[in-house]
Amino acid sequence: MERDLIREYLSFVKVEKGLSKNSIESYGRDLAKLRAWAGKNDLDLVKMSRRDLREWMIDLGNTRLSANSKRRLISVLRGFYKFLMIDGHIRENPAELLDVPQKGTYLPRFLNQAEVEALLLEPDTSTEIGLRDRAILELMYSSGLRVSEAVSIRSKDIDLDAGIITTTGKGGKTRRVPVGSSAVEWLKSYLALRSKKENIEVTNLFVTSAGRPITRQTIFLFIKEYAQGAGLADVSPHTLRHSFATHLIQNRADIRSVQQMLGHADISTTQIYTHMTDAHLRQAYERFHPRSKN
Repeated sequence: MERDLIREYLSFVKVEKGLSKNSIESYGRDLAKLRAWAGKNDLDLVKMSRRDLREWMIDLGNTRLSANSKRRLISVLRGFYKFLMIDGHIRENPAELLDVPQKGTYLPRFLNQAEVEALLLEPDTSTEIGLRDRAILELMYSSGLRVSEAVSIRSKDIDLDAGIITTTGKGGKTRRVPVGSSAVEWLKSYLALRSKKENIEVTNLFVTSAGRPITRQTIFLFIKEYAQGAGLADVSPHTLRHSFATHLIQNRADIRSVQQMLGHADISTTQIYTHMTDAHLRQAYERFHPRSKN
């Protein structure tokens, strides 16, 4: 029976790197695409050259892939072929010399406070689903949660009296994050309604009308729908996380505290929000100061 080297690699990185389930699934999808392309072109996955990998990326849409997507793909390829080297299948890593796009300054999209308020007002809180969605939006903005963290929260993870939530982020790392008073009130309203439902057998805090755990896809879809209703474009669950961090920095929060609340392992990841606020200030200066231009 032929060995499934991709499966072996995914098991390896799961144990050795402690990657999240979402990261493992992402690695698996990328490598499955590579395997399918190799089979279609009569190539051996193990014997692929640097040129073969470059051709695959071109066929995958190299010209349309963002620099971040290219870096991610190359990182996955390097890791996979390094694993094959360690396991004795190959002598050289064909992905090692692939050209990696330079990492520029990426300023993610965030909402201003008025836009956040407009988004939060969109759900119809007179309905069960609208009340749940308002509670989710309030919590994600209040605490800077990733969408994967929001869907995994259990009722026991939130201390409403203390205004603290315990969540598990990337790499299985647990952190405690404050919950604002507005989010606490909406969570209390949602929990009061949830407690009356008799068909809930799961511990997840946020559930569907059928009592099943809500999914990431559901949150993506309703945020997009509410954003359109509020006249906002390009809004995703991560936009709320970016807005949370940006508003903290704009209001002079300590960057180390923001790092801890976001669950960033490296302070340099958090510093992007100082760049965002600097850019925001610069735009305001150039727009309104009479001496900003010659």
